[in-house]
Amino acid sequence: MQTGTIVIVVLACVLVALAASATYRLILLRRGGTAAILRTIPATGDHGWRHGLIRYGEESLVFYKLSSLRLGPDSRIYRQGIEVEDRRGPRDSEFDIMTEEVVVLAVSDEDRNYEVALDRGALTGFLSWVESRPSGRSMRGRSS
Repeated sequence: MQTGTIVIVVLACVLVALAASATYRLILLRRGGTAAILRTIPATGDHGWRHGLIRYGEESLVFYKLSSLRLGPDSRIYRQGIEVEDRRGPRDSEFDIMTEEVVVLAVSDEDRNYEVALDRGALTGFLSWVESRPSGRSMRGRSS
C-alpha cells in the first residue's frame, strides 16, 4: 500500500469514529434530563460556563455538556457529600447566557466545587434531590 492510501484510510477511520461518537452523544442527550449551566470553581469572571443536561441518580448527579464528544458524563457530583453553599442571581456578563429567572448555586461535594445555574423549576428539583438523600447513618446500615 502506498503512504497516501494509508493516510486516507486512517483519516477515514478517525472521521467514522468521530461521527459515531457524535451520534452516540446526540442519542444520549435526547433521552432527556434537566437543562443546566455548570462550571467548575475556581473560575475567573464569567469564564468556564458550559451548557448541558443533568440527570439525577441514586448516588450522584451527572452532567453532560452539549458540546462534548465524551462517551460518558463530563462531571459527576456525589449526593452524599454535597453541600449547597450559596445562592445568587446572574452577574454582569453572565446575563449573556442566563436570564433573570436563573439561580446560580455554589455547590461542593467531597472532591470539587461547582456553580450550577438552574431555572426556578429545575432549582426545585435539584434541592428536592439533595434534601431527600439518605442520611449517612442509613447508608452505613445498608452495607452491613
